[in-house]
Formats: sequence, structure tokens, C-alpha cells
Amino acid sequence: MAEDLKVQIERAEEVWNTLQAKGDVIYLGTASCGIAAGIRQVSEAITEHLSTGDRDVELVEVGCIGMCCFEPMIYVQTGAKAPVVYGGLEPKDIPKLLDGVYGGDYENDHLLGVIGDGFDGLQSIYDHPMVAPQKRIITENAGLSDPVDIDHYLARGGFKGLERALSMTPDEVVDEVLRSGLRGRGGAGFPTGRKWALCRAAEGAPKYMICNADEGDPGAFMDRSILEGDPYRVIEGMIIAGYAIGCDEGIFYVRAEYPLAIERLEICMAEAEKRGFLGNNILGTDFSHQLTIKKGAGAFVCGEETALMASIEGKRGMPRPRPPFPAQKGLWGKPTNINNVKSVSSVPSILRAGADWYAAVGTDSTTGTAVFCITGKINHTGLIEVPMGITLKEIVEDIGGGVANGRSFKAVQTGGPSGGCLPADKLDLTVDFESLTAAGAIMGSGGMVVMDDENCMVDVAKFFISFTQYESCGKCPPCRIGTKKMKDLLEKITVGKGEDGDLETLERLASTVKAGSLCALGGTAPNPVLSTIRYFRDEYEAHIKDKVCPAKACRELIAYTIDAEKCTGCTLCARNCPTSCIEGETKEAHVIDTDACVKCGMCITSCRFDAVHKIDSPPSQCADEGQGGGD
Repeated sequence: MAEDLKVQIERAEEVWNTLQAKGDVIYLGTASCGIAAGIRQVSEAITEHLSTGDRDVELVEVGCIGMCCFEPMIYVQTGAKAPVVYGGLEPKDIPKLLDGVYGGDYENDHLLGVIGDGFDGLQSIYDHPMVAPQKRIITENAGLSDPVDIDHYLARGGFKGLERALSMTPDEVVDEVLRSGLRGRGGAGFPTGRKWALCRAAEGAPKYMICNADEGDPGAFMDRSILEGDPYRVIEGMIIAGYAIGCDEGIFYVRAEYPLAIERLEICMAEAEKRGFLGNNILGTDFSHQLTIKKGAGAFVCGEETALMASIEGKRGMPRPRPPFPAQKGLWGKPTNINNVKSVSSVPSILRAGADWYAAVGTDSTTGTAVFCITGKINHTGLIEVPMGITLKEIVEDIGGGVANGRSFKAVQTGGPSGGCLPADKLDLTVDFESLTAAGAIMGSGGMVVMDDENCMVDVAKFFISFTQYESCGKCPPCRIGTKKMKDLLEKITVGKGEDGDLETLERLASTVKAGSLCALGGTAPNPVLSTIRYFRDEYEAHIKDKVCPAKACRELIAYTIDAEKCTGCTLCARNCPTSCIEGETKEAHVIDTDACVKCGMCITSCRFDAVHKIDSPPSQCADEGQGGGD
């Protein structure tokens, strides 16, 4: 029989407190973002440097704290003081940094802040502009503890929500989630407690609980980060949900492109079962629950519930008509409940702290927090968790640090490829389901892409409709044919071949696809097109009537030229040109052969004197064929 939870927590707190009191510890940010940025090489440099001294330093791997733009990151703990955070590191930075820290000098160009108190004059990481406006519930442990060490999770309040849930009846657990106001964070915003109640009340056995981690939106990595940084939280949420709806089997549907998330989930599931939190007679009760992992092949349509279930059953991932809904007839024809990673991850905190506590965060209609990935043309990219009701402006300007490279803000796209693009005059919108939907966007699963004045909104619409058209399963004609026709029209417009009436045709097609598609992929696919026409109609008209791209992003509507007065004849542009279409003598102004130019942009990138520019290409120079696209 598993040890008593109280005993486990006491031992876990001892393990955690020992680590906090240890003289020297270095925490390494080893989520996918940190690994991609080079934390493994930084770790090797740390090990090598420490080998030359006699300090007993423990290295501990943690997940992503959300400040992805500052990776690789380490937190250096000395003398039982709070860890000091450093970011943007390279292996060559380590000797000077560690010698300074161990010499009592914490100031460094890479310093970001302190996790906690204990240093005079050093800013808390929680006061950093990217972190201060956030409200961490789902991500409270991410980046602060070893994600696969169950004692770390227990010491920080882990499994206390499960303990309370098992002291209640399943109906009481459902009611607690209902009263919290939690709505599905996968995009639809359906009340989570109500969804559980429907599945619990459905006739038939066995019942199944599925966690949808099939994250396929371009620029989205919320689910991956949560699974990598705090897998025990998602496991605890799944067990509580299973208890509430009355099922003994749960399934994680995770895209196979997330190997680190899957690896950590597998480790944590095994450890949770070993310690009595999973498997038979959980925590000495009559409740038993098993968890398994199903790897998805990366089909975007499998984010839709019925397509996801078909994939688990070994069939082609294609949606089916509803009703019957999954709660009545789902996986293998049995009652099934499906929740997103963020929805599941909210549950342990709700059960631990109570429905009223959770409902006090956010707005009346949309309680709690939202986890977003902020990406694109912005200074601070990463994972953020904010209270519902925060404005887009606060996210973009305060947390995100404003638009990168001194450019002007143009639009923010929320909700992934199914979302909408909102202009500057909509930045005061509050982040909640109703406000975003009314503005022509959606909350979605949490992707947020910022665009500047160099982004062409027609090209952006083409990119997203191309994505959804490619990912369409092809089952229903409105989506299969309609998205293709929309993409063809947008390609025609971006190469300068648009005609009067094309905009009206686009709008009619979009309405047809929205109304007639079988599932949400087709039903929301036109959103980027409709929102860009709604807010940036002048850009469409410029492409169609004047044959120009105001953002100078569509290749067939631009040309490259060199300003003779600014060109110093350094030859860098010529040396970097892949088609050798730039001519000129050293120290003399150069010239671009526009007929040979492939408009790759290397000349602009390599020029140090701002001498190369994009100009409108006369209609006669527009390509007869081609699909356009930004640089």
C-alpha cells in the first residue's frame, strides 16, 4: 500500500528545503526553448569551469519560466540565498559570470532578477516588465522546480487537490469546477464543469477521459511548455477529472513532435503510480485510474474532438457529425470527456484552493487565467499567463515590450490559424471569449502573433488560409473546395492579378465555408480572411486596383533598388547576392539588374548603410505566374 500522503509531503518538504538551503545550486532551463537556444552547451561549460575548483555545486534541471526570448537561462543559488537569474548566455560567458557570483558580485550584463528576496539592490524577477503583470496559476511551478521530481511537486502543493477531491463525492467535484467558472481553454470556451456533468450523467461503461495535447497552431507552444515544465500538474488534473466523471482510464493525446514532453510524462506517470497517486486504489481509496499516451502524427484536424477520437481508434483522423456528442458516444462508442491541457492543468488549483478563489480571478464571464504564446514582431517572445480581462495593449506593450526593431504596430492575431487579425485601434479590447469573438477574432487555444508595418495583411491571410487548406481532411466540400478557392483568390491578388469583384467573392466564399463546414477547422478557417478584409480593406484594394503592396512584402509587386548617394561601394550586397545580379566597382555605387533579381532580400540584410530599398514594381513588371509571398 502506498505511503500516507502526509508522510510523503513531509519527506518531500524536507527534500525541497534541503535543496533551498544548500550552499551552491545552479538551475538549468531545459525545456525545448532552452535546449534549442543552447543550454546543453552552457551546462557543459559550467561543468568544465567548476571542475577546476573545489566548490560542491549541484545542477538541477527545470522547465521554462516563460521568458523564452532570454534563453538559455540559469539560476545561480549561493549560500542558501534566493537564486539569481541570468539569461541570453553563451558558453564563453560562464567563467566570468561564475567567478563574479562566487566572488560576491552578482551584477552582470546577463542579469535578469532574483527569484525571491535576499539581495539588496537586485530586482525580483517578478518585477521584471515581462513577468510583473502576469498571474501564475497553471504555470506556478514551471521553471522553478525539477519537472520529473515528484518530491518537488509535492513540496509545492502537488496532489493536495486530488486529496481533497477524493474526500468529496464525484458530484461535489463536478459542482466545484462548475462554480469556479472554468471554461475550456482549447478554444471553444464551453464550461468545463458542465462538460464533466454531461459525461458523468451519460449511460454506458467504460467511460474515457482524454487530454487533448495535439497542439498544431503556427507559433503556439503552450501545451508543450506545460507538459515539459510541470507534467505532474496535468497528471493530477486528469486523475481528478477521471474521478469526477466516473472513469478509470485516461489518455494523453500528444503530438509525436513533442518528444521531451512525452518523455517527461512517461517518467512522471511511472513515478506517480509507484507513489500511489495513479493505478489501483489511489491514496488508499476504492478509486482506480490508469493513464496512457497516444502519439499523434501532427494532423491539425485531430485537434477536433471527433477526429482525435478516430485517430486514437486507429482510423484516419476525420471529424464526424454531431450529435451524438462525445459525452454520449465517444471513444469506441462509449461516453468520453475531452479537455485541453490548460483546462486540465487548472483543475488541481481549483480543488486545492477552492472554486471561490479561482472565480475571483478574471472577469464574471471568463474566470481564471489565460496562457498565451506571444510571438512575431515583438521584443519579449515567450509563454505568459495573464488574468482574464487584461487588455491586448497590456500584453503587447507591457509584457511583450512593444514591437521589435522600432517598427510600428500593425496587428495582433489571436487564436491561431482560425483566429482573427486585430488592428491598433482594437488594442484596448479585454482578453475574454466574448470581447474577442465580437471583434472578429477568437480566444483560441492561446497563440498570439504580433505584426508590424512590414507585414502585408493580404499575405498574412493567404498564409493562414494556405495552412488550413493544407490541413483540411477533405471530408466536407465547403472546407475542401472553399478553402482552396479562397487561397487561389488570395494568391491571385498578391501577384497583382486581382480584379474588381474579387473581394466580394472572397467574402461570399468565407461565409459559405463558415456556414457549411462539418467541423470547427472549416467553420473558423475564414476568420483571418474576414478580419483582414474588415480592418485592412484598403490594403486589399491597393493590391487589386493599384497593383501595389503597401507593406512591400509581396514579391511580384516590388523591386529592389540601390540609393546611389548612400551606397559606398563596399561590395557586401554583391558578394551576398545568390544570383550575382548586383554590379559595380569597389567604392562606387552599385546597380541591381531587376530582371535577374529573385527578390530574396539578401542585399537589404547585408547592407550596412541603408542603401538598398524596396520600391513598387510597375504593373508591367508583375510576374505572369507565381504565388507571391513575403521575404
